[in-house]
Amino acid sequence: MAAADVPNIPQSAESRPTEDAPWRYFDRPMADWASEAGRSRGRRHAEDESLHRSPFQRDRDRIIHCAAFRRLKHKTQVFVEHEGDYFRTRLTHSVEVAQIARTIARALRLDEDLAEAVSLAHDLGHPPFGHAGENALDQAMKPYGGFDHNAQALRIVTCLEKRYAEFDGLNLSWETLEGLVKHNGPLGGPRATLPSAPADIADYVMQHDLELESFAGAEAQVAALADDIAYNNHDLDDGLRAGLFTFEEIAELAIVAPWAAEVTSRYPKIDGERRAFETLRRVFGSMVEDVIAESERRIAALAPSCAADIRAADLPMVAFSQEMLEKIRPLRKFLFGRMYRHSRVNRMMWKARRVVREIFELYLAEPMLLSDEWRRPAEAAPTEAERAKVIADYVSGMTDRFAIEEHRRLFDPAFDA
Repeated sequence: MAAADVPNIPQSAESRPTEDAPWRYFDRPMADWASEAGRSRGRRHAEDESLHRSPFQRDRDRIIHCAAFRRLKHKTQVFVEHEGDYFRTRLTHSVEVAQIARTIARALRLDEDLAEAVSLAHDLGHPPFGHAGENALDQAMKPYGGFDHNAQALRIVTCLEKRYAEFDGLNLSWETLEGLVKHNGPLGGPRATLPSAPADIADYVMQHDLELESFAGAEAQVAALADDIAYNNHDLDDGLRAGLFTFEEIAELAIVAPWAAEVTSRYPKIDGERRAFETLRRVFGSMVEDVIAESERRIAALAPSCAADIRAADLPMVAFSQEMLEKIRPLRKFLFGRMYRHSRVNRMMWKARRVVREIFELYLAEPMLLSDEWRRPAEAAPTEAERAKVIADYVSGMTDRFAIEEHRRLFDPAFDA
């Protein structure tokens, strides 16, 4: 959905554009609790800052230009890349998340560039074939510590991207790294969202403390909610396009029903595709507005004076309201049953898990089959666990199409390698 869609939704009187203020959120000073680029905690490797870009703008630009970001173009969101040109990929999903994050960040007077940078980086660590590929790689890596796409994203931006003369990785700002690691919540202490932080994250923070026991800054929290909004809405859109369910079926969901009724009443002769789009953009807009309103309420109750107060809070400051959560739960249940577990999706995901598992197992047993770039570090690894990590890095970086072709090259005797 286009950025222009977000304002075109029913608005409260105080937020409605006027002749004197056509856009509510333009030219407002940043909040005291926003992450301030001028006071960033800096980079692990010291660099001269840009004359024309803030540290967070520079982070965003480095993410956009890195190889891992380009590979997202051919990585699965739900539908494998070759199934259709109109379905979302990890790249288009990340762009949509960034657009939503900028809208919410502007409304809350936060740093839009930081929210965008975290949004664009949040899926860099996904292997081919989406969650099916991640599950297969996690199972294959279980004897060696498992696999987690957030931890892999951290490896990419701190180690695996090798373009700069003075350091490995992208040397991103502390706030961007913190947001990448903790955008879904703390990873340590009583508020931890996981039993323990993934090993790669735990190892990294021993050298560069990202303060795992606190919440991330508000901008990273915005990115996490923008991710939820994006995938809930585009999965409905893609599921309709794929014919996995009908508009009439989703129109019965509490979060969709009032908007479907409004569109049908207002445009009784509209065709089906336009009716679906007009409805879903209203659903999308209502979720954005809900996050803004609930976050403003929580922030007002906390009365933070700086970004550190957001991190130290007992609960996230950017969130859906309870009313919206009660509407989202049936939507997620519907998508789980009718889309993520649909036989068409399941068949492809079974094939995907097999492709990832078999490639990994063969390379682990026969590292000489790897290309020179990856064979040398795999063969030089002093332990099997370290060799498995090299292979996991290689396999997770594959696109869907490359993994499918690589599997054919490795396992099909008739395929000319």
